[in-house]
Amino acid sequence: MPSGVTVRQADPGDEVAGVRPRWVALPETTEEVAAVLKAAAADDLAVVPVGGGSKLHWGPPPERCDVLLDTCCLNRVVEHASGDLVAKAQAGVTMDALADVLAARGQELALDVPVAGATVGGTLATATAGPRAFRYGTARDLLIGITVVLADGTVAHSGGKVVKNVAGYDLGKLFTGSYGTLGVIAEATFRLHPVAAERRWVRFPAPRAGQGADLLRSLAAAQAEPAAIEVDRAGDEAAAELAVLVEGTAAEPRARAVAALVDGATSGGTAVVEDRAPSWWGALPDDEVLLEVRFPASRADEVLSATLGLGATARGSLASGALWLGGGERLAAAVAALRERLGTCGGRVTVLAAPPYQGQDLDRWGEISALPLMRRVKERFDPGRRMSPGRFVGGI
Repeated sequence: MPSGVTVRQADPGDEVAGVRPRWVALPETTEEVAAVLKAAAADDLAVVPVGGGSKLHWGPPPERCDVLLDTCCLNRVVEHASGDLVAKAQAGVTMDALADVLAARGQELALDVPVAGATVGGTLATATAGPRAFRYGTARDLLIGITVVLADGTVAHSGGKVVKNVAGYDLGKLFTGSYGTLGVIAEATFRLHPVAAERRWVRFPAPRAGQGADLLRSLAAAQAEPAAIEVDRAGDEAAAELAVLVEGTAAEPRARAVAALVDGATSGGTAVVEDRAPSWWGALPDDEVLLEVRFPASRADEVLSATLGLGATARGSLASGALWLGGGERLAAAVAALRERLGTCGGRVTVLAAPPYQGQDLDRWGEISALPLMRRVKERFDPGRRMSPGRFVGGI
């Protein structure tokens, strides 16, 4: 390892999905990240980047892991240009810390990251976003610039404040959701939004099967402009609940308009307007097995019905076509059948997390039509297969 960079021996707490690295490197600058990767390349060492470690158990174990590159010391908000609604942060800054800095000037990064302790780099690497992706977009949409360090130690920039680009590639889009398999995210620049003056939530029981699709279409197109439409169902026997977020100017009367729309569509006057989010809002199911289901928003009603019978907690953003299922062995055993069932709805199932004894036999990703292209991108950026080898689709 290069001189000047803090390096320590790994311990059991540093394991990546059950694989323990030999060393943990703690660089404090982009240049030190580059030095670590250059040294790793010289000795053919495999490197796995980590931020807060909150999602380090996601995905399959790496084929090998010599160095865990911990970005905890890359923890500065480099710039907050509030007049331009732009902020640049190092990869190790936690999303909570970034939110505090931005809130001091009445602004926010509208991602609602659903995992406690997540960092900027980890949020991008796993492409996580919360309820308001419906209105504001995902991490990929809000990212306007990125600095990355490639497997050979080359520092590259893309987007805002460009210094050097890798010709022909949009690095922000490539690295978002890459699970650390292309290089290390060092800094990111985001587009911001003003913090909403008011927020109201409209809560109501999910409509009967067959009625949900029309209601969702009405809510998504409502003049009240909902920022999010979420569902929660705590197991097969529990009643599903929907919640709609309305934020900004005149949130209260707009939320009441949403409630009237719901009551008119479902009958019974069940919608309630509240000034606090439901306890489950914006959090992933806390279970040992976690599945992500993506689907056309127009098929949300069918998808939610198709997930019954698994004994799973179901939670997610119906209007954005995203649902997370949490459970145990029963859920893990049903992945193949669930894929077949949801295939008719255009749904795709990814196993985000599973215990090692279950994960070994699981097809985590399912069929991916873009896999040949993804393999070529991996070969271009990491021909030596040193960056998180085996952690992504198709063993990339």
